[in-house]
Amino acid sequence: MARNLNDKCKQCRREGNALFLKGDRCFGPKCPITKKGPVPPGQHGDKKTKRRSEYGNQLREKQKAKSLYGISEKQFRIYFDKAFKKKGKTGEALLQYLELRLDNILYRASFAKSRYQARQIIGHGHVLVDGKKVDIVSYQLRPEQVVSLANNALKIESVKKLLAEKKQSCPEWLQKKANSAKIVRRPGRDEVASDIDDKLIVEFYSK
Repeated sequence: MARNLNDKCKQCRREGNALFLKGDRCFGPKCPITKKGPVPPGQHGDKKTKRRSEYGNQLREKQKAKSLYGISEKQFRIYFDKAFKKKGKTGEALLQYLELRLDNILYRASFAKSRYQARQIIGHGHVLVDGKKVDIVSYQLRPEQVVSLANNALKIESVKKLLAEKKQSCPEWLQKKANSAKIVRRPGRDEVASDIDDKLIVEFYSK
């Protein structure tokens, strides 16, 4: 199954909360979640919905994670299988794989206003990893590696605006300096995707 390219606002409404897929719009009054609340899309979305089954809750949680990170079912399953083989908690390892994708690192470091924009910047060859150009959005980063924006990226107006903002959020597991960010360590479970119940995802694939 390909990556979900449906209307991003509909994806948020379907999950019942903002997934921040459209950058600045998600923080403003035009956000459908802000205007209408967590109402599912469609003309009957405001009607009382049936209570989901256990399987339904597990499926929705998996779909929410896929939408949040913007990846396909095939990619998501590959990450899960890798996480399952690792020692420790499968759910935490899964989220770490997702967080350490190159497109997500750009987003977390506030070099892009959304993961979608991050993929565009990477695809155009504007990103360096340890000084070498990388144009693979799913490239998996490791601790001690450094991600930086190439000179061409610094000419993009939206990127220039983000870099000029004084209050830029950046997680503690990233060490940011100007237009580069170093992965200090793998993120802990309490530092990523707090609105995703990874236990439900593990239960979904464990059936």
